[in-house]
Amino acid sequence: MTQLDLTRRRIIQAAGAGFLLPGLAPAVIASFKDRPKMTDGVQSGDLLGDRAMVWSRGDRPSRMVVEWDTRSMFSNPRRVVSTLADQRNDFTARVELTGLPADQAIYYRVFFEDAQSGVASEPWFGHLRSVPQAQRDIRFVWSGDTVGQGFGINPDIGGMRIYEAMRLRLPDFFIHSGDTIYADGPVPAEVVTEGGRIWRNITTEEKSKVAETLDEYRGAYRYNLMDENLRRFNAEVPQIWQWDDHEVSNNWSPSKQLDERYKVKDIQLLAARERQAFLEYAPKRLQSADNGGRIYRKLARRCSRH
Repeated sequence: MTQLDLTRRRIIQAAGAGFLLPGLAPAVIASFKDRPKMTDGVQSGDLLGDRAMVWSRGDRPSRMVVEWDTRSMFSNPRRVVSTLADQRNDFTARVELTGLPADQAIYYRVFFEDAQSGVASEPWFGHLRSVPQAQRDIRFVWSGDTVGQGFGINPDIGGMRIYEAMRLRLPDFFIHSGDTIYADGPVPAEVVTEGGRIWRNITTEEKSKVAETLDEYRGAYRYNLMDENLRRFNAEVPQIWQWDDHEVSNNWSPSKQLDERYKVKDIQLLAARERQAFLEYAPKRLQSADNGGRIYRKLARRCSRH
């Protein structure tokens, strides 16, 4: 990544704090309180050839609009509009960007248009680098196990700072190796650690117990997205998500016997609810296999060897 790319990245994120770039005008001028809201940021993922996915979430029935360009000033933006985001998918939306030039900085801006009034939200800005055609060195980061063992977003230490540390490495992409949430791990207000020290958490109703309902699984993803470090990381680093066990329950299988914390004892029902939430919140390409529920996919790219 060149210094120019880095400078543009910083500029685009500063712009994302709320300034409109040239060429961006909402479909309908309205007061801020009447506009759709975007509280969960943006994500990109599943880069493949000349394509990439972009994800975000609104707060009402609306359609997500994504405009992208190879220049941060959006002098020649291409536009993609999502299908309707509503209560059925927890107001989440994704689109596929196609025709991306190889190995280029891609800047994108996202906003939602109210399905009834056409009123547009404030935009949220993101950045990615498209897949190279020629061999070159790549840099990627990987991790897993987000908000596990009761350790959530601690405001005393600045939240989930690992995501900021990874962002500063300027990776080409991020592999999330599963346990994207800990559905079986409630987040209490405080956790007593070694030496009697107190770890303090931001808390929500959905994360106050093990996840059993669809909204509780969704709420676990929404909880993670409350973290500023994670939202900033998501806006700059394309991702590849995998599914593991804690998305549902520790070491779950069809024969697993759930403990007394669970009122719902049907593990297959819980897994189906979680799969729906995972597919709604992951910045991944949806597939037709398994009635649209397939998570496995192949993402091939060439890279040089050291």
